[in-house]
Amino acid sequence: MTKPYISIVIPVYNEADNLETLYQRLTSAMDEYGKTYEIILVNDGSRDNSAAKLNELHQRRPKQIRVIHFNGNFGQHMAIIAGFEKVRGDITITLDADLQNPPEEIPKLVQAIEAGHDYVGGVRKNRQDTWFRRNASKLNNLIRERITGIVMTDQGSMLRAYKKNVIDLMVASKEASTFIPALAYSYSSNPTEIEVEHSARAAGESKYSVYKLLRLNFDLMTGFSLIPLQVFTVFGMLVSLLSTLFVVYMFIRRLIVGPEAEGLFTLFAILYFLVGILLMGLGIVGEYIGRIYKEVRKRPRFVVREVLEQLEDQ
Repeated sequence: MTKPYISIVIPVYNEADNLETLYQRLTSAMDEYGKTYEIILVNDGSRDNSAAKLNELHQRRPKQIRVIHFNGNFGQHMAIIAGFEKVRGDITITLDADLQNPPEEIPKLVQAIEAGHDYVGGVRKNRQDTWFRRNASKLNNLIRERITGIVMTDQGSMLRAYKKNVIDLMVASKEASTFIPALAYSYSSNPTEIEVEHSARAAGESKYSVYKLLRLNFDLMTGFSLIPLQVFTVFGMLVSLLSTLFVVYMFIRRLIVGPEAEGLFTLFAILYFLVGILLMGLGIVGEYIGRIYKEVRKRPRFVVREVLEQLEDQ
């Protein structure tokens, strides 16, 4: 096999029931497409039979299918970064292992890259998710765009394409926690989006709980913008100004009317409101400090237990 033209990176976590169907559909679609390719499957510490199944897939096409086994669960984005470090193709495609992203859509993304774009985001058409997740995603997209300036119609779609120069920049960034589509968007010079099909999950359950989705969005907001800190600073200045005016008002009222007990509960309400704002601000600051803490420790972003690959010269 010569150097592949297309590299396909797929993070895998507890997807044993989907891997055979994924293999059949993906290889059939790519063989029919006719361009050289490699598949890099990254086992993100799966606890089911995924590891054994991945090893079997590697044995079927040892020069075309490469497998990376983590020694623990480091998260989807770190699994993708590990795959990016191994890609050899001019174009890299990311794909979910749950078959919600149809492998048959890959040629659409490749054609968009060949048209001159260096980053192509997939926008899920007829999205097969719950009403809550669809609308929560729309709200999140609006907030993210206002805060970071990064325009992504569908940030949750894994079906994306990248040119090699964008991949190299992401690998070189060495960030301890990041959001790959946003990072790619910030590095690309000519990004675009195209509509892609979306299917219901073939088997198993979604690996993203509400908590993980919140964590992912905290990484996105704090990793690409200082606006949350700036908004809190401006709000703090406004509250301080209003508090000063209120103190002046109360002092003048005391001189004119005299001491009084009325309004005590109003003052408590204002106090509790300010305390709540203060705690929220501490949380925002804590998010940024936490990111700094992760970066300065310089710990490995992930630990690879084993790599199964057979390159041309082996």
